[in-house]
Amino acid sequence: MRFFPRSAFARTVALIALLLLINQVVSYVMVGLYVVKPSMQQISAVVGKQVQGILVLDDWLNEHSLSTEEKQSLGKRYTEAVAIDGFNQQEAEAEGLNQASTYHFLSEQMSHYLSSETEVRISQTDNYYVWVKTEALAGSWLRIRLDTLDEASFSPLLFYLILIGGLSVLGGMLFTNWQNKPLKALEAAAEKVGRGEYPDDLPEQGSTEVIAVTRAFNQMTQGVKGLEQDRALLMAGVSHDLRTPLTRIRLATEMMEPGEDYLAEGIINDIDDMNAIIDQFIDYVRVDTHADSDSENLNHLIEDVVGHIPDSWHSKVTVRYGDMPKAMVRSISIKRVMLNLLENAERYGHQRILIETGFDRRRGRVWVTVSDDGEGIPAGQIEHVLQPFTQGDKARASKGSGLGLAIVKRIIERHGGRIVFGRSQQLGGLAVRFELPVEAHSSA
Repeated sequence: MRFFPRSAFARTVALIALLLLINQVVSYVMVGLYVVKPSMQQISAVVGKQVQGILVLDDWLNEHSLSTEEKQSLGKRYTEAVAIDGFNQQEAEAEGLNQASTYHFLSEQMSHYLSSETEVRISQTDNYYVWVKTEALAGSWLRIRLDTLDEASFSPLLFYLILIGGLSVLGGMLFTNWQNKPLKALEAAAEKVGRGEYPDDLPEQGSTEVIAVTRAFNQMTQGVKGLEQDRALLMAGVSHDLRTPLTRIRLATEMMEPGEDYLAEGIINDIDDMNAIIDQFIDYVRVDTHADSDSENLNHLIEDVVGHIPDSWHSKVTVRYGDMPKAMVRSISIKRVMLNLLENAERYGHQRILIETGFDRRRGRVWVTVSDDGEGIPAGQIEHVLQPFTQGDKARASKGSGLGLAIVKRIIERHGGRIVFGRSQQLGGLAVRFELPVEAHSSA
């Protein structure tokens, strides 16, 4: 059912159009049977009576002894009064008989009225003419002029059907669009909530069902917002409570006897790892909104991140900058994305890291790809490693909290972008590409 409408708006309009089509067909048939057909029968009866009058006059003239001039005068006066002209075959063809259309329905009706085989033709020129040929007047054609019958007598029915159908469909579209407005607002609000933004309560308007859904959505949004705030407060409190004893442990470790330096160094390294994990927790629960966005060139942000890479890293970082328009981003968040991806490539790669940037003008999106020369991630495990507190297979070390890629995915999705994992064509390892929408004026 590829052509079957999928949206509620399209289905409603299609339903209205189908019902109108059925209504129009039924109306057309009913009008044809009970209006047009009786009218044509009346026309046939009138024309038949006029022809009968000609036949009666012809019989009367034959029965009475009148001079030829008197007969011609009487016949002329009668035919002029009833707007009937008589022609032989040749004269009729000269007057346009061959351009007239034969109507079998009228021919049958006229044959019934005249009790003899009759042919009826109608020509539609400046005037409407009915041509009649009957066996009672062999070799002669009668032309009846219908001065009061013009094209406007037939067109109102079709015009009425088209007008009513068009107005009904247009009205149905306007009504359906008005009905769907709250649903469109609900869709836009749901997308914002999915990006971590919490809009104001939507106005409760529309049908009772839509009002009920809107009310439930507003309640859900407030509940999710409250849970998010509670989680952020909880993580902030936990991190604060953990840092205090960690600081005391670090101070105590630094005061240990010189002979225990190896033990002190291990404890300090563990404390640094714990602090890094706490920072990742805070980064994961941090809520940054669209109001924090600025118009930035991602090349500049990447250059800043690459410029602060520690000298202790063993991998060589290469950057290939492409044309890059500005995009509305949260600078700190995008820097965190780049740093997490680079740390991931440094940890699991071997010697090389490649960063590429560019702009997809057709789709209006900027993109950044970070590639390494490591083992990569099996395709079946990509969804797994994107979940919080999870890591890849044994090819990946167990160091860290498992939040690095989850933070990247969360930030990119909150920017309205998407993240894609694949195999690097240049280095052979993991290639992580993320795309972000650009500003409206930049994509022009």
